[in-house]
Amino acid sequence: MTVADVLLLALGAVAVGSGALVVTSSHLVRSGFYLVVSLGAIAGLYLVLGAELVAWVQILVYVGAVVVLLLFAVMLTRAPIGPSPDLDRPGLPAVLIGGGVGVGLAALFIDAFHWIEFPQPQPGTAERVGEQIFGTWVLPFEVLSILLLSALIGAIVLSRPDIGAHREEA
Repeated sequence: MTVADVLLLALGAVAVGSGALVVTSSHLVRSGFYLVVSLGAIAGLYLVLGAELVAWVQILVYVGAVVVLLLFAVMLTRAPIGPSPDLDRPGLPAVLIGGGVGVGLAALFIDAFHWIEFPQPQPGTAERVGEQIFGTWVLPFEVLSILLLSALIGAIVLSRPDIGAHREEA
């Protein structure tokens, strides 16, 4: 067992453990900080594997932007910082989704080591991706953009109490 193997196991354990704490914590802010630890451990995994660029993109984009945006949204919406009982949800949907993701990752792992032969798709090009997105999938792509725009407008309206308030006649 090499040093790289030990580092991969340790960082993987940290990533999985902190990822479990993200979804089981009833403190929203602590959950955000556990997410920082999990994403940082994944960046460490990339570094051990020799993908320095991907590791820095992971740190800059996910840790530096997404988590800061999440915590900024919590502060803007004045969400409770302490434990919230409404963050406790039934575990069955999470187990089903996690199991489905686990089966998908297991299939990718088996395919990567060619233990079972799967049909191989044709390699993609930028032209084929563009044809799919703006040809076959243009309607779902536009619906998603409208959904994200309406979520952004809704977040702005919720964070500003002066928008939509009726003025008192003096």
